[in-house]
Amino acid sequence: MRNMETIHMCDTYGQYLTMKTEIDAAMQEVIRSTQFIKSGKVLEFEKNLANYLSTNVIACANGTDALQIAYMALGLQPGDEVITVPFTFIATVETLALMGLKPVFADVLPDTFNINTAQIEKLITPKTKAIVPVHLFGQCANMEEIMAIAKKYNLFVIEDAAQAIGAGYIFSDGTRKHAGTIGHIGCTSFFPSKNLGAFGDGGAVYAGDEKLAAVIRSIANHGMKAKYQYERIGVNSRLDSIQAAILDVKLKYFNKHIQARQQAAAFYDEHLKSVEGLEIPARVAYSTHAFHQYTIKTEKRNELQAFLQQNGIPSMIYYPGAHHLQEAYRYLGYKKGDFPVSEKLGETVLSLPMHTELTEEQLKYIVMKVKEFYYSFV
Repeated sequence: MRNMETIHMCDTYGQYLTMKTEIDAAMQEVIRSTQFIKSGKVLEFEKNLANYLSTNVIACANGTDALQIAYMALGLQPGDEVITVPFTFIATVETLALMGLKPVFADVLPDTFNINTAQIEKLITPKTKAIVPVHLFGQCANMEEIMAIAKKYNLFVIEDAAQAIGAGYIFSDGTRKHAGTIGHIGCTSFFPSKNLGAFGDGGAVYAGDEKLAAVIRSIANHGMKAKYQYERIGVNSRLDSIQAAILDVKLKYFNKHIQARQQAAAFYDEHLKSVEGLEIPARVAYSTHAFHQYTIKTEKRNELQAFLQQNGIPSMIYYPGAHHLQEAYRYLGYKKGDFPVSEKLGETVLSLPMHTELTEEQLKYIVMKVKEFYYSFV
């Protein structure tokens, strides 16, 4: 057991040690092969992840690129409107702005942190072309409702599933699909702290439609259809073979890692659900939760964070400021008060340590200190 006194927000090294022999061997195999780009382990990993997700997978350089490639593949044009949320990592909105698309915000729900589907229809105009739901912290947005709206208005759906790989969506008829495989395109990130994380940057785009997948693959490789033949404008966005080799090893243990996160979350739930002044993450019937983050809400957020830090417990605020209030996005014309739920969450959310290597001793210590903080107010 690693030293209890060292609690990590995300223990990537501790997880590596459990697979060290396999990961080291996989990296050495790539080096010996000298197949570093768009071949070898990249193709193997794409195939294995595609089998896991039951869809087509195109690896790329990072999750931000995945979003941009998705918008390009669907032919979105400058001035087109895309409905998404102001409470998410900036890449969701940043890529829209870079493409000359107009982000149109719907607020999020206060319990799940995901898009409030009741607000979507009233935001649709003749310029609306797509909806980008974000499966924040590891739990799916209400995709059945979103897909019904998209079908009604002939809109594209691009799932930002960067935090939700490992989560499953459960339809009302009982059928299931993986997060990111329900809309027209899904996007994910292999950033090191993600549930399936590389040792550097990485990402992937998913598409169930074979023709669309071929377009995505072309765009990610300079718009190429054959060597030095370019059928469309593309970008250079590639996952390198060493990262793919690492991810391929991790994929073998991925279900085990998701279960470890869910078990840690269950421990937090059981010991924190009755703490007055603290709200644990909500669960929905239509999605499993992969727990990229375990995010609580509290009016005493800043004080609790300082107290935990004093006691050797890291925590993080995801995210402290809604995007409509950020300096770079003032041009959209929104003002304070337009999205009250997102604004309130920015003041009250706090994510506790969440990773595969948390021990019961560490979890007991964390919840003990959280309770100690709140009971000091009784």
